[in-house]
Amino acid sequence: MEPRKVREGYLVKKGNVFNNWKPMWVALLEDGIEFYKKKSDNSPKGMIPLKGSTVTSPCQDFSKRMFVFKITSPKQQDQYFQAAYLEERDAWVRDIKKAIKCLDGGQKFSRKSTRRSIRLPETVDLGALYLSMKDTEKGVKELNIEKDKKIFNHCFTGSCVVDWLVCNNSVRNRQEGLMIASSLLSEGYLQPAGDLSKTAADGTAENPFLDNPDAFYYFPDSGFFCEENSSDDDVILREEFRGIIIKQGCLLKQGHRRKNWKVRKFILREDPAYLHYYDPAGGEDPLGAVHLRGCVVTSVESSPEGKKSDEENLFEIITADEVHYFLQAANPKERIEWIKAIQVASRTGK
Repeated sequence: MEPRKVREGYLVKKGNVFNNWKPMWVALLEDGIEFYKKKSDNSPKGMIPLKGSTVTSPCQDFSKRMFVFKITSPKQQDQYFQAAYLEERDAWVRDIKKAIKCLDGGQKFSRKSTRRSIRLPETVDLGALYLSMKDTEKGVKELNIEKDKKIFNHCFTGSCVVDWLVCNNSVRNRQEGLMIASSLLSEGYLQPAGDLSKTAADGTAENPFLDNPDAFYYFPDSGFFCEENSSDDDVILREEFRGIIIKQGCLLKQGHRRKNWKVRKFILREDPAYLHYYDPAGGEDPLGAVHLRGCVVTSVESSPEGKKSDEENLFEIITADEVHYFLQAANPKERIEWIKAIQVASRTGK
């Protein structure tokens, strides 16, 4: 009986020979991880056995790369994977750790937890705490803060974080709040913004996190950016990034010139409604942007050339300027989710 697939999707993997980072289709099985050059490939480029392996997350071996995790296997060199965003990384790591634990204990992988729901008071679930902090109504409020002729967008102060932890009874006092906030920072759930918080996070201060109204922080992929007094053109460009992120992840995109398909990381924002796409293997600046106001998005069952293709789960975005974008989701459910999210954004966006 073949091992069951637990999870699959696009991740960026570091090469073992040339140290380059490339998007791969990755499948987590009950006893190992297979990775493919393309989803449609029949045979994997490699396989990582999970028996006796360990997972390191967050992995800080690459300072300029976020959402990386490392798998250390007794029979292979370390393998590095990068997710598109924080929650995706945590989901992969959670399932890999569970698969390893099941292997070691001779158990069958099951998504139903057998643990008691009672949690020890001293145990803190940072992932759950992070999701509460990001709640748009009850979480930490994202602000636009001006300091030293700079505007920090979508961020908050260190004091606001500790205030929130205390007011929500997540901690008993500010000292404990400082410890939890430092853990959130080291795990990648918070990012430093500005010289003061960055200096502390680099280890030059007593605490990596500062309970300070002049220390700024932000949530990963929240739309944060810092701008100085700039021209009108810069303001218009930055307007694209002011919207709230409502969906993100990797899709295949067809090029407009060469018609080849490449994996791209997509970030969908609303109000204003934009879909930015990036090279998932690196680079903070988007490769392009799709203005969604007035767009039409539909499923398509054949290639843009009009013939039935090997590609499945295709959908098309036609902008108000009649530019056509052909994209491919990993499965039917994901295609439906993207189409619905884009439709919502295009109706509410400016």
